[in-house]
Parts: sequence; structure tokens; C-alpha cells
Amino acid sequence: MAASGRLDPASACSADSFQLRHLHLDLRVEFGPRAGSGSLRGSVRLELTCLKDQASQLLLDSHPSLEVEGASIPSGGGGGASGGSPLAFQEAPFASYGSALSLALPEPVAAGDSLVVEVAYRGGEGPGISCLDSYQTAQKEKPFLYTSGFPVLNRSLFPGFHTPAVKNTYSAEIQVPDGFTAVMSAITQEKQKDNTFFFKMPQPIPSYLIALVVGDIVSAKVGPRSHVWAEPCLIEAAKKEYDGVIEEFLTTGEKLFGPYVWERYDVLFMPPSFPFGGMENPCITFVTPCLLAGDRSLADVIIHEISHSWFGNLVTNAHWGEFWLNEGFTMYAQRRITTELYGAAYTCLEAATGRALLRQHMDNTGEDHPLNKLRVTIEPGVDPEDTYNETPYEKGYCFVSYLAHLVGEQSKFDAFLQAYVNHFKFQSITADEALEFYLKYFPDLKKQGVDIIPGFEFDRWLNTPGWPPYLPDLSPGEELMKPAEKLAELWASSDHDMKAIKAVDISAWKTYQLVYFLDKILQKSPLPDGNIEKMSTMYPKISKAENAELRLRWCQILLKNNHEAEFGKVKNFLQSQGKQKYTLPIYRAMVNGSETARALAVEAFSATAPQLHVNVQNYVKKILGLKTKES
Repeated sequence: MAASGRLDPASACSADSFQLRHLHLDLRVEFGPRAGSGSLRGSVRLELTCLKDQASQLLLDSHPSLEVEGASIPSGGGGGASGGSPLAFQEAPFASYGSALSLALPEPVAAGDSLVVEVAYRGGEGPGISCLDSYQTAQKEKPFLYTSGFPVLNRSLFPGFHTPAVKNTYSAEIQVPDGFTAVMSAITQEKQKDNTFFFKMPQPIPSYLIALVVGDIVSAKVGPRSHVWAEPCLIEAAKKEYDGVIEEFLTTGEKLFGPYVWERYDVLFMPPSFPFGGMENPCITFVTPCLLAGDRSLADVIIHEISHSWFGNLVTNAHWGEFWLNEGFTMYAQRRITTELYGAAYTCLEAATGRALLRQHMDNTGEDHPLNKLRVTIEPGVDPEDTYNETPYEKGYCFVSYLAHLVGEQSKFDAFLQAYVNHFKFQSITADEALEFYLKYFPDLKKQGVDIIPGFEFDRWLNTPGWPPYLPDLSPGEELMKPAEKLAELWASSDHDMKAIKAVDISAWKTYQLVYFLDKILQKSPLPDGNIEKMSTMYPKISKAENAELRLRWCQILLKNNHEAEFGKVKNFLQSQGKQKYTLPIYRAMVNGSETARALAVEAFSATAPQLHVNVQNYVKKILGLKTKES
């Protein structure tokens, strides 16, 4: 079921001594009188099997924000205790992002024995729990609480085995105030008396995928196994954006990768401060409200999160140093789905946008930066969150594409992906295990020694930083790319050929063609004097867009060209959302810009810091050269 916890330097838990089979949360959630405050109080019960003889202590990952009130072996819980037995416990520092909770067992436990322990605690102030005041919500009437466990933050939600190497089933009873609804990443969801909600996840998942939302939220059905959830003022917009859309994505994924095992697939639209585009919690993806563009132009963004249903949630990286196993395979799966639905030209254009982001990232960090390897060494004490970048996504996608290229036939590689998912489902694996399975599945390729082709060695892919040695062919996208490239060249030219520019009609261009065009403009910036002002007037579809992908790029272009007349749009975009992927590049552009742009960065952060997730706050502080607060 689980790879050894010792693979994971980001965890202190006893995964090598105990198997965690099931955990149960029993929590009461309350909102405090102070704006943006909330609390959790209750217990976590862990059902374990001992793996080693004479185990005398149990180590759990925890967090200083959790106040442990007591630990015990409940009546009939094993461990040599005939009745309920209190346990001595001790907390010790572990890393900036967590602590270690040691429970002393009353007597040593034998291998194979079952053990149940219960930890009573209170919390609510930790970095994995975001409690928003009503003004930070869309409805602006009631507070809102949500958790974000990725990658190591759920240790501030409950003490447990917080490593992706461990998977277990879970259940929960969550009591919330009247007028509020609780939603979790679980298959079963029932409302009981006393405004208590019961949840059950019968499939084993890693702890970072356990997620909770408590708020004034409602749902609407948008497919045979899908609902959208949102605050009441957003539910109609959410339904309109996704009605009938999700099922097509799911069935295409099933055709390619095998059965969808999670029964339901819901989408919950989060408050604007949510730091991710989406978080792929099983059964219910949390997404940014930025996706509500009003014209379905960003609806397909959730294909990435749906793809995690197979790659990441079902087959999981055993530790965060091989995060590419989650994201590289997911990017490939996402692009297989979009190719099936929208054709190769569209997918290649979208992939070109991803490649541009990877190029931008590697230019910023230097190709030889150690984080530009697929297999990253995360030293003890280093927060895995600090290793997060474009490399596992886009370089990972290139590696999976290379594996497909070696196979030659798309249908054969699709069949491999189904076999891979089926073989490793509900497991946590390493890259070595994945690649060993690949070579076993294709014995002819193994005989040919494809893993040691000079310049393309699997070991080089994993352990050498830098640009991918193989890039998938994106030429089918040229029918969409060429006009965008040509138009960008016209705008960057000093001869101001406005007649040629006006001859190019962009009214029918879809999001990714416009994004590709703007990426080219950004690369060629600063443009000749006056051209940004002319672009803004000529293309209101871009300069006045509600589509967040277009707004991000337009803001970057304004800053790189120091077009101060529209700097207000930069501040407005930062105030409208807190997505990490949008927020950080804009702050980097401001810091690297003019004195006015740098002043705008400080002003914007002062105004928006409270609505940002703690991780994003810390990242912006680093960009601005401000002192960060340790988690």
C-alpha cells in the first residue's frame, strides 16, 4: 500500500513502523469574533497495524498551531490496553513547517498487531487553514473556512502521517454553525442532526488530499455525477459555465486511462484568495473563481484537475522530490484529452504556451539551477513548497512525451498508460518503479537500451538540470501560431505598418491563440514608443478582458513597457484574485520594472496581503525583499 516514510525527508512520522489503515476526524468548527478567525476542536482517531516488533512509540507529523489536549488508546484499541488508556505525549520541533508529536505506548507492540490511538486537540490558526472574514468572500455576508493541504500543510489540520508515501481511507464528522455547510473530499456526504456533516472516503488517499470547506455554499447539478458548489451569488454563473461540460471531460479521460474510481466529480468555486488554479481533491476539485470568465473560455482548465484523478490521486509520487510523477503525467494526460476533444492544433498551441512558461522560468533561475531537475533532492528542513516551479509540469510533460515517442504508436502508449494506472492504482511510487514498469511493458525497447541512448539517458532526464533533451513536435499548432507570431512581429517592428496590423482580424481567436500572441509580445517588449497605447485601443478584447489568462499577460506587458497610464489595471487584477500563478509573475515584473512599478508593488501588497494565502504572502515578501514570517 505504501512506500517507506523514510523516503520522505519532509515527514517525521512512523511510517516505517506502522501502517495507517484508516483515520477518523471528529471536529467542531466555529468562527471567532475577530475578523478572519476560526477554530477547530475535536479529535483524530488513527487505526494502525504494527510493522515492526517491539514498537514502543508512535511519531506523528503535527504543527505548533495545534494544541494537543490529550492522547489515548480508546477502549478495545489494542496495544495491550484492556480499557481506555491515556498516553504520555511530547512535542518537538521538526522543521519550519511542522513539528513531531511523540506518543509513548504503554507497552511494546508486536508486528502484525492492530493499534488504535486517539489524539484530542484544538487548532484553526495554522497555515493549512484559511479563515476568511465575510468581506473576503464573494457574497460578503458570512465568514468562510477552507483547508489547503498541499504539499505539507495538513499537519496543521490534524496530527497524522503527512507524507504522500502513505495512503489510507478516512471518515469525518464535522459540526458547523447553523447556516453553514461543510464539504469534504469524500465519496459519501450526509447531513445529520445538530448541523453535523458525515463524510466517508473508502478509497485510500494521501493525507494532502483530505480537504474541508465550511461556508455559505450551495450546489447545482451539472451532469450525471457532477455538481458545482459556490456561494449563492455565484452559483448561477458556475452552473452556466459548466452545465453539461464536465461529463464530456470525464468520459474522455475514462476512454483513455481507465475507470474513474471516485464516483462523483464536483467543482467548488473558492473565494478570490485561493492560491491555486485548482486543487485536485478527490471527488471535488477546488478552483479559483477566475475560471468564471462568462464565456466558457477557461472551462477546459479543469481538464488538468480531472486528469489528476488518475495521475496524482490514484498513482501518487512517494515523496515530493519526484513531484514530476504527479504533474508530468497529468500534463500529458490533460493534453491527450484536449487532443481528443479539440484536435492537435489546439493542444499544440496550449503546449507551446506551457513551453514558454518553462523557458521564462529557466531564464529567471538559470538552466543549471538544481530545482530544474525532475528528481529534486529536498534536504531535511527544506519546505517542499519552496521547490515548486514549472519544471515538474513542463519538463515532466516532455519526458512522458519522449517515452511516448520511443513507443511510436499513440494507441500503444495509451494502452501502456491504462496498464500503468491499473498496476499502480492506490499506491505511492518512485520514478525508478515507473520506468522499470515501462521497460517491462515494452521489452523490445528494453532490449534496444532506450534508457541509455547518449544524450537522452533516463538518468539524465531525472538527475541533470536544464532544458529538456527532447521536445515534442508542436508543428500541428502552427496554423494557429503563425498568424499570432506574424502579428507580434508587426507590433515589434519600428516601421509601424498599421495597415498590415489592421489587416489581421483577431476577433475569432480563442484564449490560447491570444495568449500565444501576448507571450510573443512580452518576449519582444519593450515595443517601440506608442505601440502599447495603440494595441490597447485596437484590441479591447485583450486590454479590457475579464479572462484571467489574458489579464495576466496584459499586466506583464504594461509593466515591461512601463505604460503607466494603465498601471491601475495591474493593481485591479491583483485585488481581484490571489492565485499564485498570476500573482507572483506580476510582482516579479513590478520589482524588475521602473521606480513607479516598484512603488506600485509595495502599494498593491499593502492593500491585498490579508486576502492572500500565507504561502503566497511569503513568496511576495521574498520578491519584495521583506522579512517572511515562518509558518
